[in-house]
Amino acid sequence: MELAKAFRLFLSLLLCLYHPFPATSTFSQDEGQKYQFIRRASTFSSSSSSPSPPTSNGGKNGYDYIIVGGGTAGCPLAATLSEKFSVLLLERGGVPFDNYNVSYMQNFHLTLADTSAASASQAFVSNDGVFNSRARILGGGTCINAGFYSRASSSYVKRVGWDEKLVNESFPWIEKQIVQRPKLAPWQRALRDSLLEAGISPFNGFTFDHKYGTKVGGTTFDDNGRRRTAAEMLASGNPENLDVLVHATVQKIVFDTSGEKPKAVGVVFKDDNGEEHRAYVSRRRGSEIIVSCGAIGSPQLLLLSGIGPKADLHRFNIPVVVDNEFVGNGMADNPPQHCFHSYE
Repeated sequence: MELAKAFRLFLSLLLCLYHPFPATSTFSQDEGQKYQFIRRASTFSSSSSSPSPPTSNGGKNGYDYIIVGGGTAGCPLAATLSEKFSVLLLERGGVPFDNYNVSYMQNFHLTLADTSAASASQAFVSNDGVFNSRARILGGGTCINAGFYSRASSSYVKRVGWDEKLVNESFPWIEKQIVQRPKLAPWQRALRDSLLEAGISPFNGFTFDHKYGTKVGGTTFDDNGRRRTAAEMLASGNPENLDVLVHATVQKIVFDTSGEKPKAVGVVFKDDNGEEHRAYVSRRRGSEIIVSCGAIGSPQLLLLSGIGPKADLHRFNIPVVVDNEFVGNGMADNPPQHCFHSYE
């Protein structure tokens, strides 16, 4: 506990000393036109399953898909599904546009140092004492990470059972929108040369592909140091079929338990004013609720919804929908390593 307090104090001091820009959550005029389907959760009308006025195929009949979590996975999912279906995307954080701590490379560390409730990152310390941060903004981890991009290896794609042809077709769609070749800084060139000198070979040059050895991968920062995020991929969706609510914190998934198996039919969420709302999927065959809240948020939402180890659910007086011993267990992460370099 004392370690966690010390960490938060350090971040707060860093923020006070070096915070040059406000962490805003607003649109510029151009972006407001481009992303008209993004709005605050407080605009949602609980009398229907879409913001007022009802849009697309949602309205009082519900949405074909409800996606919980507008992060690295949720944003491109919403964009592609909206080509043919009505989609509601719910994100607990704000928008990254015009948030200078998110948008510019020189402020990268400030996002992680900001411990306020409006921050794009949510700092935490694991039970075993590891410092880390969760994204809390539309665009998810692409708004707070170091901007390195690389394709998954073909062996990984096969191991998890993905459609390799579809995956390989999807990579260029992402890369054309938010990824580019980086201009290496002197310290990056030195690191590249040091790896080769240490025998980490072969040198693969610049490539998006996963390669053994040393390579130069892609970056989501442009030549001016501005970050490109997954939120920008929403612009490729169909605005007539897409509703995105920010500052929408989902409390639980609503299930219909009258049948042989529980069926997810809607979600309960709170808006930026603390008001509670419900949104439902349509009765179309194949309508779904997709949970993409991250490695911590997704199992947390399942547990709050009654899916998880029965003993854990009983301890918190959560009605059991599905007894599953694996939900919320087996969490693992890469150990963090920090390198600090001072510039004169």
